[in-house]
Amino acid sequence: MHHANHFYGHAHIMAKYAGLEHPTRIWGYLQHGWNILDGFAVGTPFVDGMPKFVWSDGVRRRGWSMDRRNYYIVGAPWIYLLENEPELAKQAPDAEGTIFYPFHGWEGQHVLGDHGRIVADINKYEEGPITVCLYWNEYRVPEIRRVYEDAGFRVITHGYRGLYWKKTDEEFLYNQLNELRKHKRVASNRLGSAIFYGISVGLQPGVYGDPMLLQNEHPAFGGVARQKRMWPEMHQPYVPMETAEAITRTELGSDYLASPEEIRELFRWEI
Repeated sequence: MHHANHFYGHAHIMAKYAGLEHPTRIWGYLQHGWNILDGFAVGTPFVDGMPKFVWSDGVRRRGWSMDRRNYYIVGAPWIYLLENEPELAKQAPDAEGTIFYPFHGWEGQHVLGDHGRIVADINKYEEGPITVCLYWNEYRVPEIRRVYEDAGFRVITHGYRGLYWKKTDEEFLYNQLNELRKHKRVASNRLGSAIFYGISVGLQPGVYGDPMLLQNEHPAFGGVARQKRMWPEMHQPYVPMETAEAITRTELGSDYLASPEEIRELFRWEI
């Protein structure tokens, strides 16, 4: 099992859906985040013939254009979480305000940008209480947290993604779902998984402000310019819900939801 299959507790969510008490080795590679290339991190050491389980047909087509094969579209683990927990997917009756996700880095790359400008953008477009959710990488930096705290925002993190099968927070996406349902809006300075997750549970989205830069960002992804070319409708402070929901359904692969039996067969899992 490639270690990225465990990120965000994805393997655990899929195992629960498939009727297993604990995840076992997934026979292949599971896409772990919204991706505008072939579904995987640049440099992923693919083993010839191993399956690639991805979220959407767009990812599959881009992978094929790069001469990669053995793709299976299964949709995002997030849609299986919503199947597992239909009650949690409902918006809380006292939902209010906005949850904002600043663009983030990870162990190997840091984000370069001005968080103060993000605060100014939030104050320009949002009303009501604001929750800023920092990725663990930025949350552990007191100076970054303080920028948002000093602005009067509630500052949280959903947990640690995990790395090489260690310290994986199996509740990461549960934490995210619980937070999303407390809000009416979801926003970010870059289009990403969190925006689509919020839309999928009824939050009105916005993507605006300084997109920041990822240190040594690989040119294969094309940066923000490519995102804006491919999804221009999603880059505005208030994205129309009908448009947002249609794009989200495509990008999360909601129409490709597999049955528990199909997941067990694809992943080579046995009960």
